[in-house]
Amino acid sequence: MELIKTKGYESPSKVVLILAHGAGAPADSPFMEELSAALEREGIETVRFEFPYMQKRRQDGKKRPPDREPVLLEYFSRVIDQVRAEQGSGSLILVGGKSMGGRMASILASRREGIDGVVCFGYPFHPPGKPDRWRTAHFQDLHCPMLVLQGTRDPFGKPAEMDGHEKELETISLRWLEGGNHDFQPLKSQALTQSELIALAARETRIFADERLSA
Repeated sequence: MELIKTKGYESPSKVVLILAHGAGAPADSPFMEELSAALEREGIETVRFEFPYMQKRRQDGKKRPPDREPVLLEYFSRVIDQVRAEQGSGSLILVGGKSMGGRMASILASRREGIDGVVCFGYPFHPPGKPDRWRTAHFQDLHCPMLVLQGTRDPFGKPAEMDGHEKELETISLRWLEGGNHDFQPLKSQALTQSELIALAARETRIFADERLSA
């Protein structure tokens, strides 16, 4: 199991975030690289990994659809167990990820212990253009707090589409990144750049982690 760890990980870290990639891009995509660096600047060590289908793509260059949900969850769960064993009980272990990776993290947090918090960067509330197919039923079963950082232009879930879903959303913290799309990319006319929105997401993650540490 190959893991991409930030520098400070090797000694027991106060906060570690296990960061899963989205459906179409690998663990070292530009977004994941910049996000990991921004989180490290906030004092959050990250561990990135790739699901089996993405590992195969890296080997032969062929694009594949994501593995079935049970395979994704089983692999993610193994990563969590490994990180927890390496870091010990003194570390705050958060799980999360980009889009699909964040969704898998949230599902795991509704089914198992050993997770101190969930952070999702661009949650896929519904498939683009299909706001009737919501993916939030498991939010009611979360065993730990959850934070979602969402761009206001994200086709997987915009502010106006949250109306009518207050019951599911009351179990999570939702922070909006003004003008960001699914990759936190804003319009050129906007004040903040993509890098600044990613840095803002990292800062919100630090605040979330500090709340967990002081709980």
